[in-house]
Amino acid sequence: MSTSESPVTWIMLAVNESTIRGYPHASISSRGAFEWTLQKIVRSNASGFKLLFLHVQVPDEDGFDDMDSIYASPEDFKNMKNRDRARGLHLLEFFVTRCHEIGVACESWIKKGDPKEVICLEVKRIQPDLLILGSRGLGPFQRVFVGTVSEFCVKHAECPVVTIKRRSDETPQDPVDD
Repeated sequence: MSTSESPVTWIMLAVNESTIRGYPHASISSRGAFEWTLQKIVRSNASGFKLLFLHVQVPDEDGFDDMDSIYASPEDFKNMKNRDRARGLHLLEFFVTRCHEIGVACESWIKKGDPKEVICLEVKRIQPDLLILGSRGLGPFQRVFVGTVSEFCVKHAECPVVTIKRRSDETPQDPVDD
């Protein structure tokens, strides 16, 4: 998938789910980065771009979110995998549907692992012209404890990287949430 063979500009957007409990949608930062890309880069030239949506799912340490692993059965693991896949597909469906509505070519896929490492590996594999990431805009104290995927990608991705900080009026009560 080399971009040198393509007459269109390939833009990879790394997207994630919201961390706000009971809010199974795209994160505030992901939606903001997507909308910024449409408004500031794609504009009215939909045929000149292909958007590549990557969602990286982080495996839980024990494979469970809200279950007690002491009582796990093989069926529990199967249900967890199906639920995680469905949530990832639901997330990507939002972005793909919006692209089709406005006539922008796109692809999307799901990977598992550490988001910062997987994003950089996918950039190396796909070779997009540009990587765009949403950013929560955490302060220095919060970054020490939470870390940021966007900072890592700016330093290590093998293409230009644009980070889009969420607007201050979009910041949830806990700024670590997204």
